[in-house]
Amino acid sequence: MPDYLDDLRLAHVLADAADAATMDRFKALDLKVETKPDMTPVSEADKAAEELIRGHLARARPRDSVQGEEFGTTGAGTRRWVIDPIDGTKNYVRGVPVWATLIALMEAGEGGYQPVVGLVSAPALGRRWWAVQDHGAFTGRSLTSASRLQVSQVSTLSDASFAYSSLGGWEEQGRLDGFLDLTREVWRTRAYGDFWPYMMVAEGSVDICAEPELSLWDMAANAIIVTEAGGTFTGLDGRHGPHSGNAAASNGRLHDELLGYLNQRY
Repeated sequence: MPDYLDDLRLAHVLADAADAATMDRFKALDLKVETKPDMTPVSEADKAAEELIRGHLARARPRDSVQGEEFGTTGAGTRRWVIDPIDGTKNYVRGVPVWATLIALMEAGEGGYQPVVGLVSAPALGRRWWAVQDHGAFTGRSLTSASRLQVSQVSTLSDASFAYSSLGGWEEQGRLDGFLDLTREVWRTRAYGDFWPYMMVAEGSVDICAEPELSLWDMAANAIIVTEAGGTFTGLDGRHGPHSGNAAASNGRLHDELLGYLNQRY
């Protein structure tokens, strides 16, 4: 079995470099922000962080390919690093501290590329989470100062905490009725948004979360962290992994019910 621990150590180095760059421009009054063709914002910090990570990877893993939100895919091979330099750019540009750099290593296998290493670093929150295939998921400030993650044991929706990002996408997909039915069934709902609900599922502080429309770089790192913490990560279609263009994550015990509500159509 491949040993990905060296790759995890590299992911921490990449995150350290990205954190320094993104925090340096966080809340900067002269931060430059543009609108991409899909009408989402991108800041100079997004581009700088991805360029920085790509530069490190070109030196440390020249044979690996890289796929990032801002600069597409470069290279080819059985190993691919997938990067979201700032997940939560809208928060970042408004000075909200809920944003993170997402770094995943994916390896070619059955069903396409699958994540084998994942790291999420949220420097404005002072938090970092990571996982390696078959080695568990952890949170802490460093590899030597970390605690293991474990999903919750909540087994009924009436006791569950449900996290989501927004309402708009559910309505556009014709899933709003099922979504609202789910919110009425659970104990608690909160719209934390972006990477954070998945990390809270992995920590056991949230039991279920879902988003209706996502890209691979939004999901790859989150997926392995949730699953290595003992949870389940699929698309709304039930397909395991980060390849469905949307996501549902849970402690595993509630996953079928989560998908059932979100796939209701009226």
